[in-house]
Amino acid sequence: MTLQISTDPADIDVDLVHRYLAHESYWCRGLPRAVLEKAIAHSLCFTALRDGHQVGFARVVSDRATFAYLCDVFVLEAARGQGVSKAMMRAIDAHPDLQGLRRMLLATADAHGLYAQHGFEPITRPERFMERYRPEVYSTSS
Repeated sequence: MTLQISTDPADIDVDLVHRYLAHESYWCRGLPRAVLEKAIAHSLCFTALRDGHQVGFARVVSDRATFAYLCDVFVLEAARGQGVSKAMMRAIDAHPDLQGLRRMLLATADAHGLYAQHGFEPITRPERFMERYRPEVYSTSS
């Protein structure tokens, strides 16, 4: 079984990604497909393929010069524990458009150990960060 990490948008199974994010993820349940398509179009996406079938996904939103936000990372349950997330993180770390960034952020409820292996730490100065959080936004959009 070969694992490949691709950044080619043609390799994204949008149906699979939408199904996972909208129905299985804890962070964006109810995500409308049109919103996902727009997000994919404006992001650097990493697709994990095992023998040509998508088993994982990650999305990086970035200006590709100073800042990036890593989001929508998932591995299908049948492929977990097989190094897929680590391979995606290695590909993200090595991508030429993501070198020299001053800051990369992410949010996670349960994968702190994985991300710590790639240099992520709790926010150094949380008092400087603010957010506008609207968890209901997908239930009100069309």
